[in-house]
Amino acid sequence: MALSPESEFVAHVLDIVDAIPPGRVMTYGDIAATLGSRGARVVGQVMARYGSDVPWWRVIRAGGHPPVCHENRALEHYRAEGTPLVPASVATTDAYRVDYASARWSPGE
Repeated sequence: MALSPESEFVAHVLDIVDAIPPGRVMTYGDIAATLGSRGARVVGQVMARYGSDVPWWRVIRAGGHPPVCHENRALEHYRAEGTPLVPASVATTDAYRVDYASARWSPGE
């Protein structure tokens, strides 16, 4: 799949991300499934290339982890929006994760 800013897939991904309400999240896989795709990695590529103008922090990895290399910036947004967070276990190096069960959002809610 060619990813260009003019691509319908890119536009749809960015529209979904833009619609996620403050304090709520979707995973890359959730967005792909909403589009009838199994391409979570492609959604990730879209976000990496074109997602800077939408609320990118509202798209998380499976398991509730924020986007890689953006954990600190995302945490500021989560705190400001009241996104439910849980501390990570002592056995990991992650400081937190999003409480996915509480924060999950689906279009149409």
